[in-house]
Amino acid sequence: MIQNNRSHTSSRQTGSMLLESLIAVLIFSMGILAIVGMQASAVKASSDAKYRSDASMVANQLIGEMWVNNRTQATLQANFQGGAGNDGPLYTAWLADVQAALPGAAANPPVVTVTQASLVTITVFWIAPGEPAGTAPHSFNVVAQII
Repeated sequence: MIQNNRSHTSSRQTGSMLLESLIAVLIFSMGILAIVGMQASAVKASSDAKYRSDASMVANQLIGEMWVNNRTQATLQANFQGGAGNDGPLYTAWLADVQAALPGAAANPPVVTVTQASLVTITVFWIAPGEPAGTAPHSFNVVAQII
């Protein structure tokens, strides 16, 4: 009679190890999916930082060219102002560098304005690869006074 009770108890536990294994695999899979999601997010943040750094570099490049050029307001406007249809010759040369450095800059040209007090505003635009069509472009804005 004792033997009968043991066989009855062991038949209730049949398959419990398989169920525990399936639950462990499920928990492990959820962890792996979370790690993959974090990796994708890190790659996107890294590429965004690279494009922002490139935009800063090209904007500062133009400011440097303005500093070594004739810094009168009329000359700055004639040579460097652009993006609104009346592009200066030095703006046009710089625009090629911007388009080479930033994706989507050809469709969204940078805007450079020079005000009365030789206050220069440079706004650079770009669209990261893989972004959906119609997405608003990213922008980087620099304001400097060239005296």
